[in-house]
Amino acid sequence: MGSNYKHVFEPINIRGVDFKNRIVLAPPSPNLASEDGMVTKDFVNWFRIFARGGAANLYVGNCSIDITECKDEAYQLNLVNDLGVLPMTWYADMCKQYGCHASFEINHNGENSTPEEVGAENRYSSSSFISSAERNRAAMLGREPIPCKEMTKEKIAETVNKYAMAAYRMKRAGMSTVLVHGGHGNLISQFTSPLYNKRTDEYGGSLENRCRFAVEVCEAIREKCGENFVIEMRISADEIAEEGMHIDETIEMLGILKKHIDIAHVSAGLHSDFSMLYMRNWLQNYMMPRMFNVHYAERIKKAHPDLLVNTVGSIMNIEMAEEIIASGKADFVAMCRPLMADPEMPRKYAQNKPEDHRPCLRCLSCCGHLMIPKPIYCAVNPMSFMSRELEDGLVPEARVKKKVAVIGGGPAGITALTTLVDRGHNVTLYEKSDKLGGNVNGAAAPPFKIDCQDYLKWLIRQPGKTPAKILLNTEATKEMLDKENYDALIIAVGSEPIVPKLPGIDKPHVNWAVDAEMGKTPVGDKIVIVGAGAIGVEAAIDFKRAGKDVVVIELADQGTAMANFMRSAGAAGREFTNIIKDEQIQIDYETKLLEVKDDKVICEVGGKTVEYPADTVLLAVGMRPLSDVAASLRRSAPETDVHIVGDCKEVATICEANNAAFQAALRV
Repeated sequence: MGSNYKHVFEPINIRGVDFKNRIVLAPPSPNLASEDGMVTKDFVNWFRIFARGGAANLYVGNCSIDITECKDEAYQLNLVNDLGVLPMTWYADMCKQYGCHASFEINHNGENSTPEEVGAENRYSSSSFISSAERNRAAMLGREPIPCKEMTKEKIAETVNKYAMAAYRMKRAGMSTVLVHGGHGNLISQFTSPLYNKRTDEYGGSLENRCRFAVEVCEAIREKCGENFVIEMRISADEIAEEGMHIDETIEMLGILKKHIDIAHVSAGLHSDFSMLYMRNWLQNYMMPRMFNVHYAERIKKAHPDLLVNTVGSIMNIEMAEEIIASGKADFVAMCRPLMADPEMPRKYAQNKPEDHRPCLRCLSCCGHLMIPKPIYCAVNPMSFMSRELEDGLVPEARVKKKVAVIGGGPAGITALTTLVDRGHNVTLYEKSDKLGGNVNGAAAPPFKIDCQDYLKWLIRQPGKTPAKILLNTEATKEMLDKENYDALIIAVGSEPIVPKLPGIDKPHVNWAVDAEMGKTPVGDKIVIVGAGAIGVEAAIDFKRAGKDVVVIELADQGTAMANFMRSAGAAGREFTNIIKDEQIQIDYETKLLEVKDDKVICEVGGKTVEYPADTVLLAVGMRPLSDVAASLRRSAPETDVHIVGDCKEVATICEANNAAFQAALRV
């Protein structure tokens, strides 16, 4: 019997190239090419889990057509010469084993390359200008901004040929589809967009002229690669920037381009200009709507029904993909982070097991790793970090089956449990509270944290699908563990909120902010929140929207506090700052809490005493690792088989907790 998702799993044939379904891996950059830009075996193994998982086409992001003049990542593929063809065949042949297509997103980033990477003489664009990104970079480096160079017609012809040769090398390696990057402020869009293109010759001015370079690129690829080769072009349907391309002009542009491409890959926004202001439109965070760019794809499909359309941007699961395709808004759906979170998602939905798919948090841990640089990996899918060690993308069976205790039922504990069970161990989990999930329960409490809520639901379901013994309301002690004579322990007891030692701090109306959000403690109408980190700000937004009178006090100065907040809020920092401004949430910096009274708090501001009325005081000043609890348990199994992971070792993120727990479970 087939699946319940008839449209997303409908095959399609384009130019004689068969696609087994409509699911595409949107292009990630895994940082696993060699230093000279070649495909490596590690690169191939990283993508293997996506091929096996059931997607129809796997794109690799930001592959340079000539790394000597377009380079903005530490380890990106370089398609400029024939030496890369052989390694590319490893990738293409691997994908064929699973019935999916291997492909690259080929790109020249034009002005976005830095003078430090390629030299000032090799930074080209449609016109000569100094972008805001270059001004910011120059200021940081203490040098004068350097304008990019306007491409001559000879340079344009040379670059067109580089695009065509890059695609041709892909075809020689066994690939039958290419994604040409024409969006996000890269070189092609530096020609098509009036934001960048100030030329007065046949490559500037009118829309037709501005499209000329893109048309020539696609024509050259078609001539070089033949008719049985699929050309997809990535576009920014709307660049959002005021002077840039907007959706109506993009629709008109596609009227010109559609004779030369097979699929329009519809994204939005810009890459690095304007201090990353418009990056959020193609790389959404967890505070932004899902299916973010689908409305653009829908408008394009309606305007050009004869053009195949691929849509991308926070399409979180196959149900969403099915609705998009069934309703005619697009013909393909591209996902990157949701497939990184669960490469097996297509297979699970094809088997009508949607509840088994692991949700993406949209936390952008993956992208944070890209910028270090290190191989990108996922906060909720530790397998993505271990592709080198686990070449087949599968958890290995343990050579010796052991009796193992996991202490703590948060994300680290549950990840450890499921991994240990997969390896064949006999596992018992101890959780002192009456529910699984640990601090994710609190993280998911605000109503706007929908991605975290989905992840929590998935997380707490997993232990019940295993033969492991789950002991809730059971606080593990050394005596208890010693009695069971375990072969190994994984200790993941987490962290607890910091409570400052101040007069009145133990009053009944003083509580942890997260407990209040979860409804564990009552709140009044006048709330003072102590701490302007992510926990404090989330609580302030939550209770302000509930109609409460909220003030946040913060000990640090505004600059330091904002820097700390942006780190703790992660990808959504800018969204939160906008909400704080829009909803007029009061945050008072350099304000030191001195004492809590029954109806107010006493603070020190600039050496003076200030009072804030308060019938509720909520603490959000940070978390403390329960390292003392972990230390009390670590001698209850052979010491070399005791692993301490997660917040009880160092307060960090779900990403660090999950990945450390997974790696520990592999060593048992």
